[in-house]
Order: sequence, then C-alpha cells, then structure tokens
Amino acid sequence: MFKRTKQFLTFATAGILFSLSSTTARAEVEIEYWQYFFEARVTAMDTLIENFQNANPGITVKTNHFPYADYRTKVAAAIPAGEGPDVVQLFYGWLNDYMDAELIQPLPASAVSPDMVDKEFFPMVQAMKRDGEYMALPTAVRSLALFYNQRLFDEAGIDAPPATLDELVETAKKLTKKDDAGNLTQVGITTGMTAQDHHWWREVLVRQFGGQPYSDDGTKVMYNDEAGQKALQWYVDLAGKHGVTQAEFMDQPQAAFKAGRAGMHIDGSFRIGALDKTRGLKWGVAELPAGPDGTKSNYSSYWVNAITTKAEGEKYDAAIKFMQYITSDEAMQIWLETVGELPAKPSAALTDENSSNPVYGPFVSGLSYAQSTEFVSESDQRQLMVEMVERIQLEDQSVADSIAVAAEGEQKILDDFNSK
Repeated sequence: MFKRTKQFLTFATAGILFSLSSTTARAEVEIEYWQYFFEARVTAMDTLIENFQNANPGITVKTNHFPYADYRTKVAAAIPAGEGPDVVQLFYGWLNDYMDAELIQPLPASAVSPDMVDKEFFPMVQAMKRDGEYMALPTAVRSLALFYNQRLFDEAGIDAPPATLDELVETAKKLTKKDDAGNLTQVGITTGMTAQDHHWWREVLVRQFGGQPYSDDGTKVMYNDEAGQKALQWYVDLAGKHGVTQAEFMDQPQAAFKAGRAGMHIDGSFRIGALDKTRGLKWGVAELPAGPDGTKSNYSSYWVNAITTKAEGEKYDAAIKFMQYITSDEAMQIWLETVGELPAKPSAALTDENSSNPVYGPFVSGLSYAQSTEFVSESDQRQLMVEMVERIQLEDQSVADSIAVAAEGEQKILDDFNSK
C-alpha cells in the first residue's frame, strides 16, 4: 500500500519534482481522464484511479474511453468546446498534432524539473520536450517481440523460435497450412502494415539490411536506397514468394494469432494482457529475429499523459496531482503487471527480475537496441507504408518504384512541417 498525501508532494519516486505549494486540490474537485479502449489498459487505469482517490478523498477522477478509431476525433471535438478530459492519454507520435490544435498545455518548468526527467527516464521520453518544457509524460514504454504459438510449434516439430530472418522464413513454412483449393487456413506469420509491421519494417528491417530510415536530425527520408529496397522485398516475399502469410488474414493480425490460426505474430508488449486472457492459447515470446549479418534492432514507442487546455484552476491543480501518481514507480509497476508495458524508467524496467522473466524478458532486451520514430504526423506516415505495400501486392508495382513513391510522399510531410 502506498503512503498518504505526503507521498504526492514530491516526484522523487518518478525522478520528477513537482512544486505543489499552490496546487493543493480542494475538496470535491472532479477531473476527467480519457484514453482509447483497450481492455488491459482500462483495467490498469481503473486500479490507478482507485488508488489515487483513496489517497486523495477530495478529488474524483471520472474516466472515459472510446474505440481507437474514434478516439482522436472525440478528443479534438471535446476540448475546444470546454468539454471532455482534463488529463488525456495520447500516442507520442501525435504530440505535434495536439500542440498545433492547442489541445494540451505544457507542464510548467516551475512544476516539472526537465533535468530530472532527462536523467531518470528513458531517453526516448525527451521527444516530449518543447522549448525546455515537457508537454507530456509516460507511465510506460514498450518494444516489439515475436509471439509464437507453442502448440503449433510442437505440432510442427519446431524446437525453438527463429533467431534470424532466414530461420523465420523456414519456420513460417513449416507452420503454414492450406486447403485443397490452395487457400490459407493457417499462416506461418501474420502480416499487416496497419498493425505493427510498419514499425517493424521502418525501424527494424531497414536497419537490419544495412540502411537507416531517416537522417539523424529526422528531416530527411533515407529508406529509398538499396537497403530499404532489400528490406521491403524481403517483407513482401513472405506472401508473394514464400506463401506463408496473407495481409490482414482474418482481418486483424492479432485476431488470427489469438484464434490459433497463426504460428507467429510480431507485436508490442501491450498485447501480453490480452493474450493472457485468451483461453486455450499456449504462447511464448522471443526477441525479434536478427538480420542477415546478425544485426539486432527494435522499435520502441509509448503513450503519454498530458494536461489539456480545458483544465484550469482547481481542476488544473488536481490534474497535476493525478499526473504525479500515474507516472510514479508504483503506477508503473501496476501497469507492467496488468498491461505488460515496461516502466518508463530504466531503473524500474531493467531489473534482473524483469530481464529474466520469460514473458517480459524479450521486450526488456529489445529496449537496449530500440529506436523510436520521431513522427511528424503518425497516421499520415503510417498510411504511406500501407499504400506502399498495397501497390506491390495489388497493382504489381515494382519494389523500387513503390518505395520511391512512399519516400517522396513522406519527405513532403516532413518538409511541410519543418517549414513552419
């Protein structure tokens, strides 16, 4: 059990110092928290809210959640109207959009110590800083790993998950099943750029084939080269040449894996909670397969919590206190155990216990060599990856031509943003 009010007067456990001398919440203050619907996340947040309210009887936190597809639209409509959340959860790649629309306000330098955040949190969190102030803070971070169906592995006589990309292809072949008409009834591995594959291709495969997706300063697209083409060719060959997958098999990659119709599935650590509740599914986790020359790479992302421009006065004061708790060590541990996402601080995430855990361990290892894409417009940039693969699979466009179109489109997005 955690301590009472005094525990919330400092951010020592989270490595952040909040000055709350003028932000003590008065009795009967109600604030609202919004996030998109994901069962494990909702469960975790309900627990955090209960803990927070028990320690702060004068503050009530009302929570609301929406389907992912509707979430951003709901937020964008509510806040300008003076409605909706006082504290909102958003994907790190949406930060610029939320700032441009004036939906969130910075955590003031007098309340947050940027130096302490820089020191105590994973470096990727620094992408939330603008003009010396933090706009948002995460409870957890996540990486990618290879989920595999142990029952299907045993049935196919496969002893261990693949350690390299070559092994992945051969393993997927053994796991693939087709009916008499040649239609896939079980895929060796799921694929789909609308899920996590656009991250896997961009930050993992491109690097493993010797390339770099963007320039170091993030202003130039660099995957339109030989390395990028090799990475994309390898990816589309999974379906086109090897026949071990089908894009959006059973509509969603994770649905196929949960249904026991896919041998392998690449996803984030946030998927752990949902898989744990899937009856009859016996699964394991392994690090992402290494590239042709042994290169390991991973992608790391996170959702952050921000105070909206709707929060003022007593609601703002209460929102600060709530932010303080949901980014504390205790909250991070609850989030890990409920959702599967790792604490946002290395000191809490990279423990021997977490590293040796058969489920968390591969994700923890992946964090040590992970990259985070600094998105300008995450949804628009993702859509270009979706269309890049569709042109090859549906229109028979060459890999070189399709990747060139994607690179040109993404460069325009970056240039338009950087010219502002």
